Amino acid sequence: MIKALLFDFFNTLSHYEPPREQMYIDICEKHGIHLDKVKLYKSLPYADAMYRDENQKSPVTERPEKEQMAIFNTYITVILKGAGVEINDEIAMEILHRMKTTKWEFKLFDDVLPTFKVLRERGLITGLITNVGQEAEKVFNDVGLKKYLDFYATSFETGHDKPDPEIFLAALEKAGVRPDEALYTGDNYEQDVLGARGVGMQAILLDRNDWFSEINDCIRIKDLSEVLNYI
Repeated sequence: MIKALLFDFFNTLSHYEPPREQMYIDICEKHGIHLDKVKLYKSLPYADAMYRDENQKSPVTERPEKEQMAIFNTYITVILKGAGVEINDEIAMEILHRMKTTKWEFKLFDDVLPTFKVLRERGLITGLITNVGQEAEKVFNDVGLKKYLDFYATSFETGHDKPDPEIFLAALEKAGVRPDEALYTGDNYEQDVLGARGVGMQAILLDRNDWFSEINDCIRIKDLSEVLNYI
């Protein structure tokens, strides 16, 4: 019997506004470089992990400007290389300028709060397992999600990024349930589905854009509300 519904946060429940992916695509197109959306989508989490590692050593934005620039340049290069594209310094600097001058906000997808309200009505435990930094609590509160959460386990708190078993085990301990009593939903097959399965949890892949039709060894849904069908 499922007692706890656990979720990834970024690209599962929330997204950046304006979309980060579109920024990279638009700038590269201007320079005659075509970016594959699916490859870019897959590449971003690995670059984000690199940035989090640097930020945990010491806050990047508090370092000398030259060091900041080098880290951001590496971050951009990692993203685009993962998407199969090599860029020159001119493009990297244009992307960096756009990153630093854009006001980024987290926004919830439209299907999130209605789904969490139903989960609350059914008395289910709800929580997050997410690779985010120390600002997590403020972010969850700002988007209106915190009041629907019983707990969250973050990479900053646990010292482990998904798919490491430790972050999933920390979440199960907070939820107070066995692995077979928890259902986890995320948008990344390797980090989310395989990570959850690695500790014995059931897992769902949320594929909002229908980009991963080749993945057929797990439940795959396009709308978050569909998780209600598997409780």
